[in-house]
Amino acid sequence: MSIQTSLSRWFAVQTLIGLSLVCAVVYAATRWSFQLKQQEEFARHADIVQRVALETIQPLNVNALRHKLDDYFQSHSDAGVLLRVGRQTLYVSSARPTGETWHTRTSRLPGVSIDGQPVELQMSLDIGSDKVLLWRLAWTLVGAAALGTALVSVTGTLLVRRGLRPLKRLAEETGAAGPDQPGHRIDPTGYASEVQPWIAQFNGLLGRVEAAYAQLEAFNADVAHELRTPLSNMIAQVEVELGQDRTEDELKDVLASQLEEARRLTTIVTDMLFLSKADRGAQARRGKPESLAAQVMAVAEFQEAALEDAHLRLEIEGEALLAMDTGLIRRAASNLVSNAKRYAVPGSTIRVAIGQFDDQVSLAVHNVGPTIAPHAIPHLFERFYRAEPSRAGSASHHGLGLAIVAAIARMHGGQTFAESSEGQTRIGLTLRDIEHDAT
Repeated sequence: MSIQTSLSRWFAVQTLIGLSLVCAVVYAATRWSFQLKQQEEFARHADIVQRVALETIQPLNVNALRHKLDDYFQSHSDAGVLLRVGRQTLYVSSARPTGETWHTRTSRLPGVSIDGQPVELQMSLDIGSDKVLLWRLAWTLVGAAALGTALVSVTGTLLVRRGLRPLKRLAEETGAAGPDQPGHRIDPTGYASEVQPWIAQFNGLLGRVEAAYAQLEAFNADVAHELRTPLSNMIAQVEVELGQDRTEDELKDVLASQLEEARRLTTIVTDMLFLSKADRGAQARRGKPESLAAQVMAVAEFQEAALEDAHLRLEIEGEALLAMDTGLIRRAASNLVSNAKRYAVPGSTIRVAIGQFDDQVSLAVHNVGPTIAPHAIPHLFERFYRAEPSRAGSASHHGLGLAIVAAIARMHGGQTFAESSEGQTRIGLTLRDIEHDAT
């Protein structure tokens, strides 16, 4: 069922209920007014009968009583009167109550008695005209309620249709958005204030979708490049070697080169599978609390030779005990140190700082080197992103190191951070201390 149909139906139902209540109140008030009028007529006729009785009973003059009452009630054919004392009837009016339209009341005349016996008054009123008026009023009110409901239904349908026009226009504009119109946004001007937050949210969604689409395209291009280079090298080398005779040692060298390229491909695929697993919400397997500085020290010992070749020194500051996945933490620390080593000025010192703030443990790697452009800082942890547009060094680094650091941080309930200014660069991650949460 459409919103227009539902709203129009509810308008009609509410109008019918509202008009029915109003009509019921009008009918009840009119009926109550008629009842008051009838009571007043009963009281007025009874008062006339009482005065005539008082005038003609002392002494009793039945003829005079009947004559005076006939004079009065002949002009009031809608009223019937019966007076009696015991079984004796003193007076009966010419109007005789018959049918359901007559309403009768019996009472005693106050202050009037004959030989000590009270005089009984039986008064009847013809309320047929009142019933006819009430019946006509009832049908008039029913017709008014039905007509009013029909009119409100028609006008309500027109108003609802007019009120929903902006939503139809909004549906047309959202339908126009798509890959063939990048950058298209809906202008909230002209829409009701209740709809504008929806438009803002939809425009934000379009922006996020376009950003994700652009990132996906860039990711596909980067993957194609990273896989194409080793595959092209392998194909070219095989074609060259197949074109001429080779000795056994030369063939071994060729196979070793092919193995190196295959291992590089395997590394890229393995890293991409790890990132995919992390994106699906995988969590780190935490063991008993261990020294974070000891994990960094193990990485430093592993990269000691490479640091010496780059004429760099590594220092570790701070300590924290943390329940963590040691394999993942060592991998993150190794990627951070390798990244710093790649850009650090020869002869400088790479400093690894460990700190703890409430339930968060931070691991930051500082190095002295080229300042990273401010616009590149937010993208450092994206896959295959390089601060330099050129792909220099892509043969040994495929651009997934910092993306893996970000994934490991998320798996430990943390996040990454980076800052660079005046030749000083600081990149690292935070890890949530679940032992701190438990206390």
